[in-house]
Amino acid sequence: MHLKYVILYVESPRETIDFYCKAFDVEAGLITEGEDYGEVKTGETTLSFSSYELMKNLGKNPSQADASNPCFEIAFQTDDVAGNLAKALAAGAELVQEVNDEPWGQTTSYVKDMNGFLIEICSPVTAPA
Repeated sequence: MHLKYVILYVESPRETIDFYCKAFDVEAGLITEGEDYGEVKTGETTLSFSSYELMKNLGKNPSQADASNPCFEIAFQTDDVAGNLAKALAAGAELVQEVNDEPWGQTTSYVKDMNGFLIEICSPVTAPA
């Protein structure tokens, strides 16, 4: 087996996809005609967004994300954490943590999106010097 997709519940999949394309250099994928579900291409695993309304109609009880009390995070890896952080902030992300060099050999920063999801922008892990 392999991880095929992750679905996040949001108010507006279309607005969320537009934001992710601008903020994180991903490309839009499938978006349903009613715009209640959509995807962005992130490599082998698809990041998907489903509207709260669609999930309620399917008998689910979705809750809203809270970056100040997260139960998970999304991570985008890059060789230019500072540059990609600036791009995300310019696209409307809110800063949670400035760029930081971690003791395990990785550079990290954190933002939250308009839905309250915590997003890490990080470098590959390298052996500490």
